[in-house]
Amino acid sequence: MNLLGKRYLFFGISLLIIIPGLILAGLGLPLSIDFTGGSLLELKFATIQLPPAADVVIMFNELGIKDAQVQPTDQGTLLARFSFLEDLDQATRQQIVSGDAFVKRFNDQVTVLRFDSVGPTIGKEVAARAAMAVGIAAAVVLVYIAFAFRGLSHSLRYGICAIIAMIHDVAIVISLGAIGGRFFGWQIDALFLTALLTVIGFSVQDKIVVFDRIRENSNIFRRLNFETLVNHSIVQTLQRSINTQLMTVEFMLLAMALFGGITLREFSVILLVGLATGTYSSIFIAASILVVWENKEWKTWFRKDGATTAAA
Repeated sequence: MNLLGKRYLFFGISLLIIIPGLILAGLGLPLSIDFTGGSLLELKFATIQLPPAADVVIMFNELGIKDAQVQPTDQGTLLARFSFLEDLDQATRQQIVSGDAFVKRFNDQVTVLRFDSVGPTIGKEVAARAAMAVGIAAAVVLVYIAFAFRGLSHSLRYGICAIIAMIHDVAIVISLGAIGGRFFGWQIDALFLTALLTVIGFSVQDKIVVFDRIRENSNIFRRLNFETLVNHSIVQTLQRSINTQLMTVEFMLLAMALFGGITLREFSVILLVGLATGTYSSIFIAASILVVWENKEWKTWFRKDGATTAAA
């Protein structure tokens, strides 16, 4: 299988997914209270029938909260997200936190199961630390791969290609979050960050496996040109990557997305797509970038025929 011969097709597929998502992300990501600051309130009503979410939003508007987002959960509770309550007077704030406002409005007994409030300063700190964690992880991976592959020429190149492919995976996950926020009401919260960091870890691990096979074959097939060597290495790891991905991860995440409930659905879908993207980029993106770099294909305007001739 000449997988690398179709590398520009794979690049194009990735761009078709990433560019629209990043455009939507540029228009504004749907950040949750974990990053923007705000409040989250979960209520349980005594009756089985929950009040319509639109009626609850109207009630919040009357109390002076204009940005409330309300949705029912699979556990029969009502989940409300809204801005920080510091601008409200003490009496109104107490009515919301205690649930009295809902009792008066809907004539039903209400139990407050959860009330979380995150200030804007804490939200900004969470976002900054998340970005710092990704940056530190990328730097450590770069140093590790450069050291582990020091026996090969241009060992640093392997680390840089792994980081570029990791950025590719992060871009797809962020694009998915932006698209989900635009069309399905998703929010970028702490669970999204957890899923993103998990995708980064899996992505880097899978790329190291592929690159390590390239390193092993470099000592065995010395007379092969680099592109053929890399393609042969990818084919050797293809079955392992796909089987490991499907059998140990994807089936479980698919079950969680279908049957895990509304609170885990977004997290499961992001992991499902993100880990599949990590495998895809390890096979079709990271190694392809390595070959493009080795052949210096930008000198021939990224034409494979000219690069292959020059390499030969």
